[in-house]
Amino acid sequence: MKKASWIVLLALGLAMLALSLVSAVTAYTGNWAIGPTSLAKIEAATPGAGVALRGSRATAAAFAAAYWVLFLTIVLGPYRRGEVWAWWALLGSILSLAAIILLRVPLIGTTLGAITAIVPLALVLLGLLLDLGRVRDSGR
Repeated sequence: MKKASWIVLLALGLAMLALSLVSAVTAYTGNWAIGPTSLAKIEAATPGAGVALRGSRATAAAFAAAYWVLFLTIVLGPYRRGEVWAWWALLGSILSLAAIILLRVPLIGTTLGAITAIVPLALVLLGLLLDLGRVRDSGR
């Protein structure tokens, strides 16, 4: 199960890193939907708003890419070697990521974008549960 665990985490990390890079490209070059309108319409109606929205999305994509690079580094190094702290580090990082994203529901009243927390959270938890024995064995 240990091998299955790190393979699940590796696959998720690579997929999420790729999506982060796609989001960065979209931030700089795309015209995406923002609610019921498009970025191009917002730029036309409010000069300067498009630049701010592109910058915000690019910054979010950069932090996402950096997170997933660090995630992959831990998975391919210490986690794969069986170091217990790496299990806890991955759990703590995905819980904090999911919590901050899911705060959108009570604080701004939208579920839009919540799937970006739920899917990675579920897959990381699955991967970590496949190697739960690592944590149990460390207490002995």
